[in-house]
Amino acid sequence: MKFVLSTSFSSVSHLTSLAPVADKHGWHSMSFSDHVVHPATIRTPYPYTDDGSRRWEAFTDWPDPWVMMGALSTITEKLRFTNNIFVLPMRNPYLTAKAISTAAIVSNNRITPAIGVGWSREEFELMGQDFSNRGKRTDEILEIMRLLWSGKMVEYQGQYYQFDSMEMNPAPSAYIPIWIGGISDPAMKRAARIGDGWVTDLQTSDEIIECVGRIQTWRREYGREQEPFEIMATPSDAFDVDGYRRLEDAGVTHILTMPWPFYHGDTDDLEKKIDGVKRYSDDIISHFS
Repeated sequence: MKFVLSTSFSSVSHLTSLAPVADKHGWHSMSFSDHVVHPATIRTPYPYTDDGSRRWEAFTDWPDPWVMMGALSTITEKLRFTNNIFVLPMRNPYLTAKAISTAAIVSNNRITPAIGVGWSREEFELMGQDFSNRGKRTDEILEIMRLLWSGKMVEYQGQYYQFDSMEMNPAPSAYIPIWIGGISDPAMKRAARIGDGWVTDLQTSDEIIECVGRIQTWRREYGREQEPFEIMATPSDAFDVDGYRRLEDAGVTHILTMPWPFYHGDTDDLEKKIDGVKRYSDDIISHFS
Protein backbone atom coordinates (compact mmCIF):
# COMPACT_ATOMS: atom_id res chain seq x y z
CA MET A 1 0.00 0.00 0.00
CA LYS A 2 1.21 3.49 -0.90
CA PHE A 3 0.06 6.73 0.73
CA VAL A 4 -0.90 9.96 -1.02
CA LEU A 5 -0.94 13.29 0.79
CA SER A 6 -4.09 15.26 0.04
CA THR A 7 -3.54 19.02 -0.18
CA SER A 8 -7.22 19.88 -0.61
CA PHE A 9 -8.16 23.20 1.02
CA SER A 10 -4.56 23.89 2.07
CA SER A 11 -2.93 27.27 1.70
CA VAL A 12 -0.71 27.23 -1.37
CA SER A 13 2.02 28.96 0.62
CA HIS A 14 2.32 25.80 2.75
CA LEU A 15 2.93 23.37 -0.09
CA THR A 16 6.60 24.14 -0.64
CA SER A 17 7.18 23.30 3.03
CA LEU A 18 5.02 20.17 3.10
CA ALA A 19 6.35 18.51 -0.08
CA PRO A 20 9.97 18.02 1.07
CA VAL A 21 8.76 16.65 4.42
CA ALA A 22 6.48 14.15 2.69
CA ASP A 23 9.33 13.24 0.34
CA LYS A 24 11.64 12.39 3.24
CA HIS A 25 9.07 10.54 5.36
CA GLY A 26 7.84 7.77 3.09
CA TRP A 27 4.87 9.36 1.36
CA HIS A 28 4.49 8.12 -2.20
CA SER A 29 2.63 11.06 -3.75
CA MET A 30 1.04 14.45 -3.20
CA SER A 31 -2.37 15.19 -4.69
CA PHE A 32 -4.17 18.35 -5.80
CA SER A 33 -7.87 19.07 -6.15
CA ASP A 34 -9.18 21.21 -8.98
CA HIS A 35 -11.40 24.25 -9.41
CA VAL A 36 -10.70 27.29 -11.55
CA VAL A 37 -13.14 29.59 -9.77
CA HIS A 38 -15.63 29.42 -6.90
CA PRO A 39 -19.03 30.86 -7.93
CA ALA A 40 -20.78 32.54 -5.02
CA THR A 41 -23.94 30.60 -5.84
CA ILE A 42 -24.40 27.49 -7.96
CA ARG A 43 -27.33 26.05 -9.88
CA THR A 44 -25.70 22.63 -10.12
CA PRO A 45 -25.96 20.66 -6.85
CA TYR A 46 -22.69 19.25 -5.61
CA PRO A 47 -23.18 15.51 -6.16
CA TYR A 48 -21.17 14.19 -3.22
CA THR A 49 -23.13 15.62 -0.28
CA ASP A 50 -26.67 14.82 0.78
CA ASP A 51 -27.87 18.43 0.55
CA GLY A 52 -25.90 19.41 -2.58
CA SER A 53 -23.73 21.92 -0.74
CA ARG A 54 -20.01 22.12 -1.36
CA ARG A 55 -17.48 20.70 1.09
CA TRP A 56 -15.39 23.87 1.20
CA GLU A 57 -15.86 27.55 1.90
CA ALA A 58 -15.38 30.49 -0.42
CA PHE A 59 -11.83 31.84 -0.71
CA THR A 60 -10.27 28.38 -0.48
CA ASP A 61 -6.99 28.08 -2.40
CA TRP A 62 -7.18 26.02 -5.64
CA PRO A 63 -3.73 26.10 -7.27
CA ASP A 64 -3.16 25.12 -10.86
CA PRO A 65 -2.03 21.50 -10.44
CA TRP A 66 0.49 21.39 -13.30
CA VAL A 67 2.21 24.57 -12.14
CA MET A 68 2.40 23.15 -8.61
CA MET A 69 3.69 19.77 -9.78
CA GLY A 70 6.43 21.36 -11.83
CA ALA A 71 7.46 23.66 -9.00
CA LEU A 72 7.36 21.05 -6.23
CA SER A 73 9.22 18.48 -8.32
CA THR A 74 12.26 20.75 -8.24
CA ILE A 75 12.48 20.61 -4.43
CA THR A 76 11.75 16.87 -4.03
CA GLU A 77 13.49 13.72 -5.20
CA LYS A 78 11.09 10.74 -5.10
CA LEU A 79 7.66 12.20 -4.36
CA ARG A 80 5.14 11.69 -7.16
CA PHE A 81 2.21 13.98 -7.95
CA THR A 82 -1.40 13.31 -8.90
CA ASN A 83 -4.91 14.79 -8.78
CA ASN A 84 -8.18 14.29 -7.01
CA ILE A 85 -9.52 15.11 -9.58
CA PHE A 86 -8.53 17.21 -12.63
CA VAL A 87 -11.62 18.14 -14.67
CA LEU A 88 -10.38 17.28 -18.15
CA PRO A 89 -13.29 18.20 -20.47
CA MET A 90 -13.47 21.69 -18.97
CA ARG A 91 -10.16 22.44 -20.69
CA ASN A 92 -8.71 22.93 -24.14
CA PRO A 93 -7.15 19.54 -24.99
CA TYR A 94 -4.04 20.94 -26.66
CA LEU A 95 -3.11 23.32 -23.83
CA THR A 96 -3.74 20.53 -21.33
CA ALA A 97 -1.57 18.06 -23.23
CA LYS A 98 1.20 20.66 -23.31
CA ALA A 99 0.93 21.44 -19.58
CA ILE A 100 0.94 17.77 -18.54
CA SER A 101 3.83 16.81 -20.79
CA THR A 102 5.89 19.76 -19.54
CA ALA A 103 5.21 18.79 -15.92
CA ALA A 104 6.22 15.22 -16.74
CA ILE A 105 9.53 16.36 -18.20
CA VAL A 106 10.34 18.81 -15.39
CA SER A 107 9.52 16.20 -12.73
CA ASN A 108 11.47 13.39 -14.42
CA ASN A 109 8.26 11.42 -15.00
CA ARG A 110 6.84 11.71 -11.48
CA ILE A 111 3.26 12.62 -12.38
CA THR A 112 0.11 10.56 -12.71
CA PRO A 113 -2.81 12.62 -14.04
CA ALA A 114 -6.11 11.60 -12.46
CA ILE A 115 -9.04 12.96 -14.42
CA GLY A 116 -12.81 13.20 -14.18
CA VAL A 117 -15.64 14.69 -16.19
CA GLY A 118 -16.68 17.24 -13.58
CA TRP A 119 -20.00 18.33 -12.11
CA SER A 120 -20.08 22.17 -12.16
CA ARG A 121 -22.00 23.43 -15.15
CA GLU A 122 -21.13 27.00 -14.15
CA GLU A 123 -17.40 26.42 -14.51
CA PHE A 124 -17.85 24.71 -17.88
CA GLU A 125 -19.83 27.66 -19.17
CA LEU A 126 -17.18 30.09 -17.93
CA MET A 127 -14.47 28.07 -19.67
CA GLY A 128 -16.46 27.95 -22.91
CA GLN A 129 -16.91 24.16 -22.87
CA ASP A 130 -20.06 22.12 -23.45
CA PHE A 131 -21.26 20.49 -20.24
CA SER A 132 -23.76 18.14 -21.89
CA ASN A 133 -21.25 16.06 -23.91
CA ARG A 134 -18.36 16.13 -21.44
CA GLY A 135 -18.11 12.35 -21.15
CA LYS A 136 -17.78 11.72 -24.87
CA ARG A 137 -15.35 14.60 -25.24
CA THR A 138 -13.26 13.18 -22.41
CA ASP A 139 -12.75 9.98 -24.38
CA GLU A 140 -11.55 11.96 -27.41
CA ILE A 141 -9.29 14.22 -25.35
CA LEU A 142 -7.58 11.19 -23.83
CA GLU A 143 -6.94 9.82 -27.32
CA ILE A 144 -5.62 13.19 -28.49
CA MET A 145 -3.23 13.60 -25.57
CA ARG A 146 -1.77 10.13 -26.12
CA LEU A 147 -1.18 10.99 -29.78
CA LEU A 148 0.44 14.34 -29.00
CA TRP A 149 2.65 12.86 -26.29
CA SER A 150 4.24 10.60 -28.91
CA GLY A 151 6.19 13.60 -30.19
CA LYS A 152 5.51 12.48 -33.76
CA MET A 153 3.46 13.96 -36.57
CA VAL A 154 -0.12 12.93 -35.80
CA GLU A 155 -3.63 13.73 -36.97
CA TYR A 156 -7.08 13.16 -35.53
CA GLN A 157 -10.60 13.17 -36.88
CA GLY A 158 -13.14 12.73 -34.11
CA GLN A 159 -16.70 13.82 -33.56
CA TYR A 160 -15.73 16.81 -31.40
CA TYR A 161 -12.08 17.45 -32.26
CA GLN A 162 -10.27 17.33 -35.58
CA PHE A 163 -6.81 18.34 -36.70
CA ASP A 164 -4.49 17.68 -39.61
CA SER A 165 -0.93 16.44 -39.24
CA MET A 166 1.03 18.24 -36.51
CA GLU A 167 3.43 17.54 -33.66
CA MET A 168 3.81 18.70 -30.07
CA ASN A 169 7.17 18.78 -28.35
CA PRO A 170 8.94 18.37 -26.02
CA ALA A 171 7.39 14.95 -25.63
CA PRO A 172 7.45 13.00 -22.36
CA SER A 173 10.35 10.57 -22.11
CA ALA A 174 8.21 7.85 -20.50
CA TYR A 175 4.63 6.60 -20.55
CA ILE A 176 2.27 8.82 -18.54
CA PRO A 177 -0.27 6.70 -16.63
CA ILE A 178 -3.76 8.17 -16.41
CA TRP A 179 -6.20 7.37 -13.63
CA ILE A 180 -9.95 7.93 -14.00
CA GLY A 181 -12.02 9.24 -11.11
CA GLY A 182 -15.72 8.97 -10.39
CA ILE A 183 -18.24 6.59 -8.85
CA SER A 184 -20.87 6.57 -11.60
CA ASP A 185 -21.11 3.54 -13.87
CA PRO A 186 -19.84 5.51 -16.91
CA ALA A 187 -16.82 6.74 -14.93
CA MET A 188 -15.93 3.31 -13.59
CA LYS A 189 -16.43 1.71 -17.01
CA ARG A 190 -14.13 4.35 -18.53
CA ALA A 191 -11.50 3.48 -15.92
CA ALA A 192 -11.88 -0.21 -16.73
CA ARG A 193 -11.82 0.36 -20.49
CA ILE A 194 -9.01 2.87 -20.98
CA GLY A 195 -7.59 3.89 -17.59
CA ASP A 196 -4.40 2.88 -15.86
CA GLY A 197 -6.19 3.23 -12.55
CA TRP A 198 -9.32 4.39 -10.74
CA VAL A 199 -9.86 7.01 -8.02
CA THR A 200 -12.72 6.73 -5.53
CA ASP A 201 -14.67 9.49 -3.84
CA LEU A 202 -14.99 9.62 -0.04
CA GLN A 203 -16.68 6.23 0.50
CA THR A 204 -16.95 3.49 3.09
CA SER A 205 -14.65 0.50 2.78
CA ASP A 206 -17.57 -1.72 1.80
CA GLU A 207 -18.56 0.71 -0.96
CA ILE A 208 -15.00 0.88 -2.24
CA ILE A 209 -14.64 -2.90 -2.27
CA GLU A 210 -17.95 -3.29 -4.09
CA CYS A 211 -16.88 -0.76 -6.74
CA VAL A 212 -13.50 -2.47 -7.15
CA GLY A 213 -15.26 -5.75 -7.82
CA ARG A 214 -17.43 -4.18 -10.51
CA ILE A 215 -14.43 -2.55 -12.17
CA GLN A 216 -12.53 -5.83 -12.15
CA THR A 217 -15.50 -7.52 -13.84
CA TRP A 218 -15.58 -4.85 -16.55
CA ARG A 219 -11.82 -5.10 -17.04
CA ARG A 220 -12.22 -8.81 -17.72
CA GLU A 221 -14.98 -8.04 -20.22
CA TYR A 222 -12.68 -5.56 -21.96
CA GLY A 223 -9.83 -8.08 -21.97
CA ARG A 224 -7.64 -5.91 -19.78
CA GLU A 225 -7.46 -7.98 -16.61
CA GLN A 226 -3.75 -8.72 -17.09
CA GLU A 227 -2.72 -5.09 -17.55
CA PRO A 228 -1.36 -3.06 -14.59
CA PHE A 229 -4.10 -1.16 -12.77
CA GLU A 230 -3.92 1.00 -9.64
CA ILE A 231 -6.65 2.20 -7.29
CA MET A 232 -6.45 5.31 -5.10
CA ALA A 233 -9.09 5.20 -2.37
CA THR A 234 -10.34 7.63 0.24
CA PRO A 235 -12.09 5.50 2.86
CA SER A 236 -14.39 7.25 5.31
CA ASP A 237 -14.20 4.45 7.88
CA ALA A 238 -10.65 3.04 7.69
CA PHE A 239 -8.00 4.85 9.69
CA ASP A 240 -5.61 2.18 10.92
CA VAL A 241 -3.32 -0.54 9.61
CA ASP A 242 -5.96 -3.28 9.77
CA GLY A 243 -8.48 -1.18 7.86
CA TYR A 244 -5.96 -0.40 5.16
CA ARG A 245 -4.88 -4.05 4.96
CA ARG A 246 -8.46 -5.04 4.21
CA LEU A 247 -8.59 -2.55 1.33
CA GLU A 248 -5.18 -3.69 0.09
CA ASP A 249 -6.43 -7.27 -0.02
CA ALA A 250 -9.34 -6.07 -2.18
CA GLY A 251 -7.03 -4.46 -4.74
CA VAL A 252 -6.54 -0.91 -3.45
CA THR A 253 -2.97 0.25 -4.10
CA HIS A 254 -3.01 3.84 -2.77
CA ILE A 255 -4.67 5.57 0.18
CA LEU A 256 -5.41 9.28 -0.23
CA THR A 257 -5.51 10.99 3.13
CA MET A 258 -4.95 14.23 5.02
CA PRO A 259 -2.99 13.31 8.16
CA TRP A 260 -3.02 16.38 10.38
CA PRO A 261 -6.73 16.17 11.36
CA PHE A 262 -5.95 12.85 13.10
CA TYR A 263 -3.60 14.66 15.47
CA HIS A 264 -4.61 18.32 15.51
CA GLY A 265 -8.15 18.55 14.15
CA ASP A 266 -9.15 20.96 11.40
CA THR A 267 -6.16 23.28 11.27
CA ASP A 268 -4.33 25.48 8.80
CA ASP A 269 -1.31 25.84 11.06
CA LEU A 270 1.74 24.85 9.02
CA GLU A 271 3.76 23.45 11.93
CA LYS A 272 0.85 21.22 12.95
CA LYS A 273 0.51 20.02 9.36
CA ILE A 274 4.20 19.14 9.21
CA ASP A 275 3.90 17.32 12.52
CA GLY A 276 0.91 15.36 11.18
CA VAL A 277 2.79 14.34 8.03
CA LYS A 278 5.68 13.00 10.12
CA ARG A 279 3.60 11.27 12.79
CA TYR A 280 1.33 9.56 10.27
CA SER A 281 4.42 8.20 8.55
CA ASP A 282 5.63 6.71 11.83
CA ASP A 283 2.22 5.42 12.92
CA ILE A 284 0.87 4.05 9.61
CA ILE A 285 3.15 4.24 6.57
CA SER A 286 6.03 2.49 8.33
CA HIS A 287 3.91 -0.67 8.59
CA PHE A 288 3.71 -0.90 4.79
CA SER A 289 7.33 -0.15 3.91
